[in-house]
Amino acid sequence: MSTPRTWLSINPASLFSRNPSQPVNHLRPPSRFTFTGAKTNAAQRLTFTRHAHATHLLKSYMADSHSESNSDSSLVNPNYAEIIVVRHGETEWNLDGRIQGHLDVELNEAGRQQAAVVADRLSKEPNISAVYSSDLKRAFETAQIIATSCGGLEVSKEPDLRERHLGDLQGLVLREAAKVSTKAYQAFLSHSTDQEIPGGGESLDQLYERCTSSLERIGRKHKGERVVVVTHGGVIRTFYKQACPNGRAGGKVLNTSINIFHLSDGDEWTIKSWGDVSHLNRTGVLESGFGGDRTSG
Repeated sequence: MSTPRTWLSINPASLFSRNPSQPVNHLRPPSRFTFTGAKTNAAQRLTFTRHAHATHLLKSYMADSHSESNSDSSLVNPNYAEIIVVRHGETEWNLDGRIQGHLDVELNEAGRQQAAVVADRLSKEPNISAVYSSDLKRAFETAQIIATSCGGLEVSKEPDLRERHLGDLQGLVLREAAKVSTKAYQAFLSHSTDQEIPGGGESLDQLYERCTSSLERIGRKHKGERVVVVTHGGVIRTFYKQACPNGRAGGKVLNTSINIFHLSDGDEWTIKSWGDVSHLNRTGVLESGFGGDRTSG
């Protein structure tokens, strides 16, 4: 039987970064997602379960997480770990369209505001037991802000949660990369998953093995618990592919977007929630996303 095809529609105009001249506090972010068939007071969430060779699409309508009153929502099923995966806040290089990869770029002021807003949101999630982060500054600083809001937890650094190493492309503005480093750019665009990028860059296969193994280790350690992981756009898209190998691309992974995965024993990953940036919509803090799609870095 064919699977119902119900997908998030994304406004293409909303995928561009803000104008640097616009003051952060006066931006009104565009409506990011339109959920097919969703009511105005509910969020439709798509859940993908990967188990053995089957991928199932389950559609459910769930009330917004901030209005849920069911006391059982604080409990995590003992058969899986609930991992709240967050992309780091904005950096100046995100704003400029400059490729970061493993280069250690700090958050800008907008990114710190984004981190504070998502931290406030996650502080309302019950029973968060641990916070993990990539060891790169933009992720680690975001994670520290979140951990402070969630009861002063300590952030555990996980180097395997780093962004993809993009070799000779790192430090280049994306729109200029094809001219400045042609071979690296061609490798970056290659559909061969074993294609490494000149200058020490990783292949997609190497990224996949590194970051999915890291999340699975965290999942095994925290079964029956709810934890936060702060990482990067390319890594989060790899997680999506692991959970939904035969599904359409998940779209842009925006700065401080919330993506919730359930990891069970064996080969089972489930997406509970994807691309949630409602915390940014409510406050008017910038939504940006450079590096959160095919241009990850």
